[in-house]
Amino acid sequence: MTISRHETGVRMSRAVVHHDTIYLCGQVAEDRHADITGQTETMLAKVDALLESVGSDRNHMLSATLYLKDMALFEAMNRVWDAWVPEGQAPARACVEARMASPELLVEISVVAAVIPGKGE
Repeated sequence: MTISRHETGVRMSRAVVHHDTIYLCGQVAEDRHADITGQTETMLAKVDALLESVGSDRNHMLSATLYLKDMALFEAMNRVWDAWVPEGQAPARACVEARMASPELLVEISVVAAVIPGKGE
């Protein structure tokens, strides 16, 4: 069985690849003091970079789970999400309201994706 862990720390790896499936740890905003639009944009940019580093991209997402501090932020977050997800490539998705690890965080995402054929390890 092949399991590859990337950017592994004491508590977690930022990405784990098992066969042709990639599991990303939860990604949050670069600027925790930005509004929901800014937090969503930088969070998704981190997803792009992390997927690229392990041989995938947003076109190959299989599922995404989004956590919002308050469901009142749902529409604003979705405006950014809808512009980011390639047309016809939307993953299976869930979005729930959740208490965040830090009070200034408004959104977090966890992604599962497929390795792009020929780009994986």
